[in-house]
Order: sequence, then structure tokens, then C-alpha cells
Amino acid sequence: MANDYFIFIPAYNVAETLVPVLQKISDEVWTRSIVLVIDDGSSDDTHGAYENFVATLDNDKKSRLRYMRFEQNAGYGAVVKKGLAEGLRSGAEFVACLHGDGQYPAEQLDEFFDYLKTVNNVDETDERKYALVQGSRHLTRGGAKAGKMPLHKRIGGAFLTLVENLAFYQKLTDRHSGFIVYSTEFLRTLELNKLSTSFDIDLEIISIADSLGYKLAELPIPTRYAGEKSNLNVVTYGLRVLRQVFRRFGA
Repeated sequence: MANDYFIFIPAYNVAETLVPVLQKISDEVWTRSIVLVIDDGSSDDTHGAYENFVATLDNDKKSRLRYMRFEQNAGYGAVVKKGLAEGLRSGAEFVACLHGDGQYPAEQLDEFFDYLKTVNNVDETDERKYALVQGSRHLTRGGAKAGKMPLHKRIGGAFLTLVENLAFYQKLTDRHSGFIVYSTEFLRTLELNKLSTSFDIDLEIISIADSLGYKLAELPIPTRYAGEKSNLNVVTYGLRVLRQVFRRFGA
């Protein structure tokens, strides 16, 4: 069974959105992937939604889909660390994080996998490979506003990105998007047990890639906000981001 890709889905109280997310993964990606849903101690019927979806699948897709549950909510970072560890264990070439709340475009996974594979094969003599490709909601001018991203998140994100771009070698337009496809070659350099268990884990990993001399890439994605409740405390998250920046300035 071909297993070029590994997709893990952080899922916390996503009973209403999990199935639409899974349905948007293309058949081409399904045939080359293992897909793992990681339920972070949901109190709603996320598991029931998953089981209902499984019942609609053919045998090949069923064989590629996995479910894992934390009995108690462990936090986003803990889910990401588990997903990355399982991705490395799978032997896949690329590992993708796809959130279960529907904010990120599962239908673009093909594009992201193909892009990362292509750029890392352009010049095999170039020692600086790409660690990851991140979805950016700001590469398309006005896209975040059109997608109903709350004003405080647009302003806060712009400020943090400005500060981060001063601190890090490579400049990005949206360092706070959780839609990321990783090269397992890069992931093998990480000490996963030492990474954050909070929402700042994505930035932490990007910072490590930057400091190790890996290249970073980003592709445009649409912004999707529909009034859903966020589990992110923007104040504590912002403080954690600034702590990462100060560490970099002091390195």
C-alpha cells in the first residue's frame, strides 16, 4: 500500500466540521496517504461523526484511516507532537497537519504535497532543502478580511509577524497559519519531546527550521471564519510568540 503522505487531524469538539474536512481530501491524496484523526478529549460527539464517515467509505479508504483519542484534553501542541511522531513512524515522505475545524483547505493538499516535492528536487546538489510549506492567508491582498478573520486577529497577527520577520532570517506573510506540510527529512532533526504543548508549537518548529538553515515556503490559502468558537487565548499566545522572538534576539 503506497504511503507517500501522512495527514494528521487535530480534532477537539469538531463533530459538526470533521466530516466535511475529510470529504474535501481528494481521491488522489487518499490513495497515497495514511490519515490519522487525533481526538483531543472532545466532549461532543466527534467520535460519532468519525464513525459515521467511516461507514460511507470503500475498503481502500477505510484501510488508510485511523482514529486516536486522548482521554483528557492535552492541548494543541501535544496533539501536533503525537501527529508528527506518528508521521515519522509511518515512513511517509511528507507529513501534513490539517485542522478538523474546517478553517483550512483540505482540497489544497495535493498542491502543497506536489510543491514541496518539486522544490526539493529542483537541484539535488543544493544542501539547503525546504523544511516545510505553510499556507498563508495574507499572500492574497484583502483575503483575510474577505474571509471574515476578526479585526483583532488581523491586527495582532500583522504586528507579531512584523516583529518575527525582524528576528528571523526568512520573511513570511503569515507565520500563524496551522496549515503546514513538512518534509520528514527535516522532522527527523527535531527533538519532539522538547517542543511546546501549546499553540505556539507551529512557530517553534518554523523557528528551528530557520535557525538550522532550511528553506521555508508558503502558498496562498483562503481565509475561512464562520463564527466558530476558538480555543486559542490570543493574549497568552501573543506573549508566547514574543518569548520565542526574544529568545532568538538573545541567541
